[in-house]
Amino acid sequence: MSNTTLTYYNQNAKAFSDSTLNVDMSALYAEFLPHVAQKGHILDAGCGSARDAVFFKAQGFTVSAFDASPELAELASSYLQQPVAVKTFQELNCVNQYDGIWCCASLLHVPKAELPQVFLNLQNALKPNGVLYVSFKYGESERVHNGRKFTDLNENALTHLLSHTQLKAIKQWQSVDQRPGRESEVWLNALIKVVHVL
Repeated sequence: MSNTTLTYYNQNAKAFSDSTLNVDMSALYAEFLPHVAQKGHILDAGCGSARDAVFFKAQGFTVSAFDASPELAELASSYLQQPVAVKTFQELNCVNQYDGIWCCASLLHVPKAELPQVFLNLQNALKPNGVLYVSFKYGESERVHNGRKFTDLNENALTHLLSHTQLKAIKQWQSVDQRPGRESEVWLNALIKVVHVL
């Protein structure tokens, strides 16, 4: 995450958190959770407000969470009622730890050139039958908006990035933003699993 993006979230943590807490994510949960082992361990990576981590925890899953913004991580920790680590995707360094990794609107702040290594980090962190959910704003550009840097992806771009790993998208689909007034914004969603080469 760039310094300008991190500064944005640190300075606007409360407003950003409040704006996302009540967004209806049920359709995305319904896609992701059937692929996660019952009572399994889910990592909410780039958790923001921890809205999703709180939901997963309430469903009986073990939950871990991190965010690059210290201010957001502090708010998320209070909401989740457990510690939220301050960490970037580039710093994720674990092996076979999670049944599911949830990257909802978070990987989009990783520079495109760094995404191949980040996907390898996520691949390593997943258990053999684990599942990864990712979402990006739909497009093909790297851009700056209101001080935040974004990497937009479409289906072909994501497939190309995954070709450097053992990860494979088992489903890709588009959705519209659920926040009021943002209905014109399109998102790319994907469920991804590790394909083991014999």
